[in-house]
Amino acid sequence: MTDVRVCKDLGEIQHLWRQYWPEKCLFDFWPVRAAFQRQFQHDPHFLVAERQGDVCGMLALSWIDEEHYFGHFPGELWHGKTWLEQNRVLAEDEAAFEALWEAVPDVAQVRYLHPDSYMPTGASITVDEVGYLFRPPHYNYDFNAYLAEFSGKTRKKIRCETDRLHARGVTFRYDRLADVDWLFRLNLEAFRTDSYFSDPRFLNAFEDLVIWLRKHDLLRVTSVLVGGELAAVDIGAVWNGTYTVVAGGAAREFTGIAKLINFHHLEWACRERLREVDFLCGEFNWKNRFHLMSRPLYKMSKFITIEGAGVPVCTSDLICAAG
Repeated sequence: MTDVRVCKDLGEIQHLWRQYWPEKCLFDFWPVRAAFQRQFQHDPHFLVAERQGDVCGMLALSWIDEEHYFGHFPGELWHGKTWLEQNRVLAEDEAAFEALWEAVPDVAQVRYLHPDSYMPTGASITVDEVGYLFRPPHYNYDFNAYLAEFSGKTRKKIRCETDRLHARGVTFRYDRLADVDWLFRLNLEAFRTDSYFSDPRFLNAFEDLVIWLRKHDLLRVTSVLVGGELAAVDIGAVWNGTYTVVAGGAAREFTGIAKLINFHHLEWACRERLREVDFLCGEFNWKNRFHLMSRPLYKMSKFITIEGAGVPVCTSDLICAAG
């Protein structure tokens, strides 16, 4: 028999996470999640499935006050949606999953589930959003082999744009923390309320994340200067053969600078023989054009709707990954 209990104590939750959560990507690390929990302070609601005292599954939820639903821990928000990706449902088997799902409150939306999240037999599959990856092994770590996928006309156009920048003098520098502040400021100036960092909680969490990444030698800050002037900055983390690019900013007056810094990331990843570069979700009108590989992420939701004379009917949309 599978029993499910609710854990709301953050100290115990940290212990459970560190003991059972697989560390497969950047977002699986407890300090990454904790950076956002400290700022958003949403009440945790962890569902823990157990058999004879042994944990056999876990679903990490938080109550998101602003939106009035349960989302994946820690429930950080941007424009009403959670931001952290590659979430998971942990379950040893279908019985453990079903017990967890039965215990999910009737107002819940868990997004960005990784394809290796547990999927019970017969679950419907629906894509939430798509993540974008560059995989150097696919090109035998040869950046020129990647470029060969583009048409001659496209390669010529890209070369013309980047050559104009190089004619003004392009230099790169790395891991300068002061450039991160420039990224935040530029992003806020460019996008205002549409910026991730317009919410002080999100900005503060990101600052904490950068400090933690640097302390553990995971941080990569890439800055591009054109004619000695700072033109673009990207923040990323390198761990376990994956380079995850988490945020960036570029000055609009430097036409083609976004292409230049993104190609720089890809060329560097080939040279370092990395497994993949993860550009996260959101196509932003460039990722398909860069011939990046897509990886669907999934969601599951459970809501109460009212039909007829106020009779509550539970409707659920269960979305998980195939194998």
